[in-house]
Amino acid sequence: MSSHPPLSKPDSVLRCDELAAGILDSLAGRYGIMVTPVGPDDAITGSYWGDSEAGLVNTRLLVRADTPVHSALHELSHFVCMSAARRRQLDTNAGGDYAEENAVCYLQILLSDFVPPMHRQRMLEDMDRWGYSFRLGSAGRWFKEDADDALAWLLAHQLIDAGQQPTWRLRGATG
Repeated sequence: MSSHPPLSKPDSVLRCDELAAGILDSLAGRYGIMVTPVGPDDAITGSYWGDSEAGLVNTRLLVRADTPVHSALHELSHFVCMSAARRRQLDTNAGGDYAEENAVCYLQILLSDFVPPMHRQRMLEDMDRWGYSFRLGSAGRWFKEDADDALAWLLAHQLIDAGQQPTWRLRGATG
């Protein structure tokens, strides 16, 4: 699995300005991260890919109105999945290895169920529209048929429970 800048139909993905007020803030807040809006003509500080992609700096998730929801949830999932040491120095590049990146993609799909009107099916479709690349050709097939390693990683780090529900914990958090 790899993610990269948009390749296909990026205009048809769900954007942050289409969400009800407070939805993203509430979800991010459960992990101790604050959503920071950026002006419509401003660059998004902390954005790895640039353009409308979400950014990460310290405990802030930076988004514009035109930021794709999948991008915001992907970066939020990076924040959740990264080690505490990386989280303390976070500025733009979340880092991580292949296994962690897969876990990030899996978690963003699970978190989409807490973001109406996104939900899981729309997340999978938007990931495909944006150009996420999976061995089996689609996010949906990867999630259903080829993501056992990502699921195991999230379970091992206690970021989800056996029912695949978020534990609302950060990797490496105690208590």
